Amino acid sequence: MSEILSKYVAPGGEVELKAIDRERNPEENGQRKAHRSRLLKILTESRVEVAMPIVDGKLILLPVDGEYDMYFYGDNVVYQCNARVTDRYRFNGQYVLVMDLTSNLRNYQRREYYRFSCALEMDSRQLGEEEIAIAAQEELLPALPLKSSVIVDISGGGLRFVAYYAYEVNSLILCKYHLQFEGREKEYRLVGKVLAVNELEKEPGVFDHRVQYVNVDPQDREEIIQYIFDEARKAHRKTGG
Repeated sequence: MSEILSKYVAPGGEVELKAIDRERNPEENGQRKAHRSRLLKILTESRVEVAMPIVDGKLILLPVDGEYDMYFYGDNVVYQCNARVTDRYRFNGQYVLVMDLTSNLRNYQRREYYRFSCALEMDSRQLGEEEIAIAAQEELLPALPLKSSVIVDISGGGLRFVAYYAYEVNSLILCKYHLQFEGREKEYRLVGKVLAVNELEKEPGVFDHRVQYVNVDPQDREEIIQYIFDEARKAHRKTGG
């Protein structure tokens, strides 16, 4: 590796792993399962030890030779590389993955697209094209009914939600939800474009929507990103990170 790993990351930091599927459609990349973990030890500049991920108290046995996109999270900075699991074992009660970095570490500039899994209530409704310019101004919006849904992951660039109804792909919708930011609850009213809609195989009648924000205020975006990083650190601490 040409990068010096220990200059940029440190043991104890949060790590996220996303499996690389060579046959996967690139459009599905954002839907890959992410496993959160932490960096245990830097063995060499191209080999690290990572804690085996645990979800709901269950150990996730990632396979030897499995290939992953690996993300290292710091204070408002993300580094990414490719990595392969070369060994796994238990040591002093800790389940460990040994991973070899197979690409150089790079600054992951698109931090606004880091998706955080969650369960947040959201209200929404479809907008007409003429409403986009005024959608963020509550007093100008007509008092039309909103539909309930649940956000299942969120980023600074968009969100994914599930609902008992389906919007049309490419439709524009008003998304209204609340986040706890800097010790207070704030309401966000953002316009989003529906990029994809899929009915869940295991839950007929429930529709998964992938949404990209449109003309989002830079301050709102930065607050959402900060919320995501804050919540990711809290979740990591709760799982023993």
